[in-house]
Parts: sequence; structure tokens; C-alpha cells
Amino acid sequence: MTAIALDRPVPAFGGFTLTYLRIELVRKLRNPRSILFTVAFPVLMFFIVGFQTLDVPLTDTPLAAGGVSVAAYIMVSMAMYGTMMSATQTGASVAVERAQGWSRQLRLTPLNPVANVVVKMLAGMMFGLIAVIATYAVAAGAGVQLAPAQWIVTGLAAWVLAGAVFTTLGLMVGYMVPGENAAQITSLAVVLLSFLGGLFFPLSSMPDFLQVIGKLTPVYGIGELARSPLTGDGFDLGALINAVVWLAVFVAGTVYFFRRDTRRG
Repeated sequence: MTAIALDRPVPAFGGFTLTYLRIELVRKLRNPRSILFTVAFPVLMFFIVGFQTLDVPLTDTPLAAGGVSVAAYIMVSMAMYGTMMSATQTGASVAVERAQGWSRQLRLTPLNPVANVVVKMLAGMMFGLIAVIATYAVAAGAGVQLAPAQWIVTGLAAWVLAGAVFTTLGLMVGYMVPGENAAQITSLAVVLLSFLGGLFFPLSSMPDFLQVIGKLTPVYGIGELARSPLTGDGFDLGALINAVVWLAVFVAGTVYFFRRDTRRG
């Protein structure tokens, strides 16, 4: 009598494939409203924040340290904000999948929850890259001038760090709360963390107790790393630890709530 194996074979890399990643990207790119929001919002914020903050043309005022313009500082902050907003929208799409029963369907497959999180995180990050490119392109056209290394390092930091951390935040919220609430919660979280983390104005202008809270937020750590090439500050190990710890927390939370959600019923 032939024995029948009941265990499903575990796929390589937990089920992570480039095909799965491509499907996630195509699905996002088919939503024109998301693309418009991702491109237009950070660009508009760059001009609004810049011209409200300064009484002179954006490129005329240098930072006290580093010698680059205030506009460059604002450019990095707004690119980061756009990346965060677009990345967290992944959570809203996950909430829709939950309502449709798709996340529970995935649990019937050999797909590892961590691989599922990684695929969605990469898709969210690549979508957030659009925000960085759009903001930097418009800022360059407006007259922002940086050394090649400053363009590259600030752009990579704003994209990779903010994209990874806030995509996983969006995923965690998407698996944690009902679908109709995910988008509102993630948007509110990004706005609140941006203000507390000093993305829109210096943390030094806040009351002391808010400065202490602000330095614990993921926005503060990522912002310090992304803008350090402009300010002339050295590498901040504490800021890197801040970003890595928050990324680990959000990844762990996403995996936990994914498993909890798909075990129901």
C-alpha cells in the first residue's frame, strides 16, 4: 500500500517569488487615484511648506550648517512624508483583502506569513519610490542644488527607511482593524508622527516633554538619517537603532495580526 504524504512541501524562501511581487505592483499601478495622490501630494506639500516657512525664494536661504538651502531640507522631509503616506496605504488594501477573505485563503497555501509581509513591504516601498522621484525632480527644477552624493544618499534614506518602516506599519494596521477603518487610522498616524517627529518644523521648537516623545518616534530617527548629509551632522547610531527597532516592531506586529486574523472562524 502506497503511503500518502499529508504534509505540504514548504516552498523555497517561504513562497516569496518575483511573480507574486510583480502581481502586487501591477495591482497598485492600476489605481490611477493612488498614483496621482502619490505624485501630487508631496510635491504640493513641498511648495506649501516651503513658501509658508520662508519669506524669500526657496533657494536663497542656507541652513546654518552644511551650506545647502532650506529648500533642500524641506524637499527631503516632503519626499519622506510622501513615501510614508503612499507606503501606509498598503494597509488599506490589506484590509480590503481581509474583507474579501483573501488573507484566509492565503493561509490554506504553503505561503509563509513572513514571506507574505516581505512581498507586500517591497511592493509598498517601490510604490513609495514614485513620491521621492517626483518630489526631487520638481525641487531640482525649482532650483535646489546639491552634490551628487547628497541627492543619492538623502533620496535612498528617505525611500528605503521610510518605505520599509511605514509599509509595515500600514500592514500591521490593515491586519489589526476592520477594513473601513484602516485608511483613516494609518493617515492619522502618519500625520501625528510627522508632527511629533519634527518633520514639518524643528523638534527644538517644541516643549521639552514633546521633544522627549518626538525622539522616540520612527519619523525622528528616519528624518535624522535622511537629512544628515544636508546639515553636516555625523552618522547618528541612535537614529539608526530607532528606525531598526520600529521596523522590527511593525514586522512582528504584522505577522502576529496576520496569523490571528487567518485563524479566526
